[in-house]
Amino acid sequence: MVSTTPLAPGNEPAALTTTRRKSARPFAGGQRRPTSARSRESRTAAWMVGPAGILLFLFLVVPVVLAFILAFTNARLISPRPAEFIGFDNFTNLFTDSVFWASLRNNVVFALVIVPVQAGFGLVLALLVNAKVRGTNFFRTVYFVPVVTSIVVISLLWKFLYQLDGLLNQMLVRVTFGHFTPIDWLNNPSTALPAIMVMSVWQGVGFHMIIWLAGLQTIPADLYEAGDLDGASGWQRFRYITWPGLRATRTFILITITISALSLFSQISVMTQGGPLDSTTTLVFMAVRSGYKQLATGYASAISLIFFVLVLTVAAIQRFLTREKV
Repeated sequence: MVSTTPLAPGNEPAALTTTRRKSARPFAGGQRRPTSARSRESRTAAWMVGPAGILLFLFLVVPVVLAFILAFTNARLISPRPAEFIGFDNFTNLFTDSVFWASLRNNVVFALVIVPVQAGFGLVLALLVNAKVRGTNFFRTVYFVPVVTSIVVISLLWKFLYQLDGLLNQMLVRVTFGHFTPIDWLNNPSTALPAIMVMSVWQGVGFHMIIWLAGLQTIPADLYEAGDLDGASGWQRFRYITWPGLRATRTFILITITISALSLFSQISVMTQGGPLDSTTTLVFMAVRSGYKQLATGYASAISLIFFVLVLTVAAIQRFLTREKV
């Protein structure tokens, strides 16, 4: 007859103790596996993100840091002499430069016109193409085509339209039965910047139409059904349902349009080269012209630094004014 009396912990056989230890090892190993799996995933993610991070560092972080440093030197793009620290001399010369103030004025005027006009037209188009009628996909595509077209190509086409013998003048002459006197739109200081504004609105309104449309489609349909039951008119539906529902979209669009308007460059470079009489010169164009044509790298860096502060300030003010009040 085999005895079933349990053994005391201290009197257990060595074989039984060893067996218990071996049976506990898989549990410990099971605890380590998730950690090793996470470490492998982290290494894989690092290898995948690494190339993009290096490119961002080389082409974004390094230029920004260099701009901050060179803004306080007399560095030139091609010069046998090394750059010297000159303190705030670049900024002193900049604030006494009439071209700088003309460029800043052009930037502000352009932004004050483009931001409300382009945002407004984009919202109107979004409301139109959001209607559930036939043919909306066709119009969405047509309105978005200028966005995916190269801005250089569009600038060249509109430059031909604005010429003295261009299509725009010919159409105006025919519409007015010969009473309209053709204008050289891009060579007239009073019409050059407005002409670029019209072209910029036409080119960029499709992008913001898509953003507005995305915001419109996030508004619950139940709210509109409730408004219909309460007998709300079209304007009341827009004022009390649509407009409040576009709060986040509105903030995003205002900030992106403002930054885009302040960084105006391509249209100016292709169509007017800053003229006539600096009536279309902008801060970005002035910085590029100073750095690459006049070879004044330090001076161009100072302009870029002022532009950075300007954009940051305007974006912060817009974000503060459009914040969600608790």
